[in-house]
Amino acid sequence: MSRKTKQAKRNQKPTLFPMRVKVMLGFICLFFGSLVARAAYIQIIEPGRLRHESDMRTLRTTSSDVQRGLIADRNGEMLAVSVPVKAVVADPFEVFDKGGFAASNDKRWKALADVLHLDEDELLSRIKRNPDSRFVYLKRQVTPEVGDYINELKLKGISLRDESRRYYPSGEISAQLVGITNIDDLGIEGIERTYNDWLTGKPSKEKVRKSRDGQVVERLGVVQEGEKPNDLVLSIDQRIQSLAYRELKKATELNQATGGSVVVLDVHTGEILAMVNTPSYNPNSRDQLQSFRMRNRAVTDTFEPGSTLKPFVVAAALQSGVVKADELVPTSPGWMRIGGRQVRDAVNYGDMSLAKILVKSSNVGVSKLALSMPVEQLLGTYYSMGLGSQSGSDLTGENAGLIRERYKWSDFERATLSFGYGLTATTLQLARMYATLGSGGLLKPVSILKLKTPPEGERVLSQQVAHDVMHMLVGVTEEGGTARKAHINGYPVAGKTGTSRKAVAGGYGDDYWALFAGVAPVNNPRLAIAVVVNDPKGDRYYGGDVAGPVFANVMSGALQMLNVEPVTRREQLQLASVGGRAE
Repeated sequence: MSRKTKQAKRNQKPTLFPMRVKVMLGFICLFFGSLVARAAYIQIIEPGRLRHESDMRTLRTTSSDVQRGLIADRNGEMLAVSVPVKAVVADPFEVFDKGGFAASNDKRWKALADVLHLDEDELLSRIKRNPDSRFVYLKRQVTPEVGDYINELKLKGISLRDESRRYYPSGEISAQLVGITNIDDLGIEGIERTYNDWLTGKPSKEKVRKSRDGQVVERLGVVQEGEKPNDLVLSIDQRIQSLAYRELKKATELNQATGGSVVVLDVHTGEILAMVNTPSYNPNSRDQLQSFRMRNRAVTDTFEPGSTLKPFVVAAALQSGVVKADELVPTSPGWMRIGGRQVRDAVNYGDMSLAKILVKSSNVGVSKLALSMPVEQLLGTYYSMGLGSQSGSDLTGENAGLIRERYKWSDFERATLSFGYGLTATTLQLARMYATLGSGGLLKPVSILKLKTPPEGERVLSQQVAHDVMHMLVGVTEEGGTARKAHINGYPVAGKTGTSRKAVAGGYGDDYWALFAGVAPVNNPRLAIAVVVNDPKGDRYYGGDVAGPVFANVMSGALQMLNVEPVTRREQLQLASVGGRAE
């Protein structure tokens, strides 16, 4: 090395911070400066953003489980209860994220599909359809035992949720009356629908903070106060309900009828003790529900009540004073021409007492009574007895029936009104009319709920008129009457048969309604029952043959269940003799 080069190195001064170090320090200062600036931006300019992001991941609103209220009969017998079940749900995102479709899980997916009775390919496609989805129902309302089995499969992304399902212990016996709920536990038919708000409580909602694994780490407060569901106690006596359904079903099958209804009312309170229909359905098995089976025919279906209205024609005549209780009505020669048409009886009964008109169901006799008073008097009596208006029961789908309003009525139309044609009624309305007779002329609102205090009712007939008509009707079920099959030993019956043709386009067809309605026991009325059988086949289509036996069996059994004391043989003969004056 030359002397000059060595001299230059000795003269060169050392640098305190090399350029590399300066660059490095510059980058470090810039990095920390940006951190400080970012922290300042977050803390001062936009302080709530990270808090919002945190809340989005940790804050949740939880709801408490609220089961639907119970429905019971008047004696505490359960008619509808809620039972715990499970819903099987999938989180497709979690299934994909955690390798749920690995080959090692094939047998588990097959086991899941089998226990849920689903096609395996269809089940998997529902999960794979949207991989980013966080919630898919696989099956709802499975039993807790099935839920336990699914938990044992330990499939990632598959979980259970608590639900409740409605169970109906009485099954088809009370199906149309009690109704059903849908899969979300909301009432869609019957009592379940009418009183849905009363039976449905509100869950309490609470805001909480959850950890990453879903555990609650902090409770932040109540968002919504919950409301407990209310139970419902019906006026129904399930013992009478079961009896009525058994007898009606037997009669429907025996006579190959399309269907039928029975309503049992408490004369003193207006409470419905039984309301049954055929055909019915099993509300606990909903795979093949048919709408025509779900209809509560006792309040939705109307018919022309036929001769069951004749006692109220007599009552209207007595009430208006156009006839006296012991007066005779001439009916010879057994027919009469009214406006170019004929009204006739089966035979010529001659002069008839009011009792005999009812016992023999004389069309000529009631037509003469109807024509002897203003049509407004007759229609007013029908209206006052509850025809053409709803009963106050608030049952879903209740039909008010129809009484036609005319500016001018022909004599023949007035006559047909007297034997139950030209107007329509429901089974419930018919039972209520006879309950009004039994209560001494007091019309009481109908109740499907058990009452603590019986209503006073509205007087629509004088007590004497109601008493007279009741005793006139006793002979209907005695020897010589039209409803011997409705006779009950020990319990004198005041009732009336009806057999009305079904209206078709342009007139009446060959199908019938077979009817019987009555009150018992006459000496101390307790129950009113209406029986309606739709379209019985064969030669046995008369009300006395088809509906009468149903009435007798239901009334006899119900009075015994209620511990109503029977009358002595002597008392029954005395009552029968009063009605027997018809002869």
